[in-house]
Amino acid sequence: MKKVLNIILCVAVAALVSGCSLYSKFERPTVRNLHELYPADTTHNRLADLGWKEFFTDTLLQGYIARGLEYNIDLRQAHANVAQAEATLEAAKLAFLPSVKASLNATLGGGSGDGANFSYDLTPSASWEVDAFGKLRNAERGAKATYEATMFREKAVRSKIIVTIANSYYTLLMLDEQLKTSRRTLDTWEENIRTLTALKRAGKATEAAVLQAKANRYSIEGSVLTLERQISEQENALATLMGVLPFEIVRGTLKEQTFPEEFSVGVPLELVALRPDVRVAEAELATKFYAVNEAKAAFYPSITLTGSAGWSGAAGVIANPGDFILRMVGGIVQPIFAKGTNKARLKIAEAQQEAAIMQYRQTLLNAGAEVNNAVMLWQSAQKRLAIDLKQVVTLRAAVYNTQLLMKYGSASYLEVLTAQQNLLNAELAESSDRYAEIQGIISLYYALGGGTY
Repeated sequence: MKKVLNIILCVAVAALVSGCSLYSKFERPTVRNLHELYPADTTHNRLADLGWKEFFTDTLLQGYIARGLEYNIDLRQAHANVAQAEATLEAAKLAFLPSVKASLNATLGGGSGDGANFSYDLTPSASWEVDAFGKLRNAERGAKATYEATMFREKAVRSKIIVTIANSYYTLLMLDEQLKTSRRTLDTWEENIRTLTALKRAGKATEAAVLQAKANRYSIEGSVLTLERQISEQENALATLMGVLPFEIVRGTLKEQTFPEEFSVGVPLELVALRPDVRVAEAELATKFYAVNEAKAAFYPSITLTGSAGWSGAAGVIANPGDFILRMVGGIVQPIFAKGTNKARLKIAEAQQEAAIMQYRQTLLNAGAEVNNAVMLWQSAQKRLAIDLKQVVTLRAAVYNTQLLMKYGSASYLEVLTAQQNLLNAELAESSDRYAEIQGIISLYYALGGGTY
């Protein structure tokens, strides 16, 4: 018995030395030219370090995000996937422990004169696979990487829900602002119609001018109805995101919203390191790496130690078992011919690992592009908003002057109509660009991996 164990131990040590590379840990691959994605003056603040409550300061929006994180169906499904991956990881860890089982056999017999006879046989046994070549270790590390990927997927869903709810909320604020502007313009057109009607009676305006003013008013009335419908649809969509039935969305105003605006220079790789999708791609690559190691380990022998102990006896002598059996056996199973299964598994695992490397690199490239796009959206919206404000001030003065001139006969009604239409368009554009500015900073927050906690 001792000789058998010594032989097994020697074989295990020798094989362990030859297969030690199977224990290697995954290391993040280097992606060349990543810095070329970012302009030299690319700046960002540590937006990803801010919790969503720090970033979104509107208390009403905070309440809606909290409700969405509690009831959103996609996020609850992601929670369930994490629990499943966690259970798989626990099973992989338990594989290192011995397998223990016991069997009990009992016999009851009887004779014509001696009465019933009772006998029993109790045999507990245990087996333990020696992980000399890292098969179990790589399986555990692969399960851990899969668990991490699932957790980061959950964070990705969480981040997406937060940003989507916020964008929906700010879309409502933009529509509110445009509706307010349209209704104010509608009141202005009512005043114009009264003025033109009075001028017509005085012989200073024509019927055509009055009709044109009424036509413009009808057009704006149609726009008001469209905006009211869009607001209702947006409220319903926001309630769906929160996983609840539609309800009245109490909200603030677009101009009240504030966001962090202090920026500092960042390192390119750090810009995307916290993104959940990048972490998912990295964890999936680690899973494929350990799958290759596990496939390689299949070419090495399996070493298993088994042992059993048994008691047997008959009725009346249970306290002093009749027989005691102890057995310890070591076994080595070396794969010799398995119809090419092991080679095929290795080729498949290596191909999957190569695909995962490409996916990881592509994810980094996509992340870099999203960061750049978000920065450009935010910066261009800021510049457009500055122009919009100047244009609105100028057009308001133009409308006021043309109205005065029309009353005194120095300007035609067409000039008034044109000035007021231009002012309406400029005010609507101001609301859109203010929303685009907010959307840009939110997109940058999301692109940098914010909202994961």
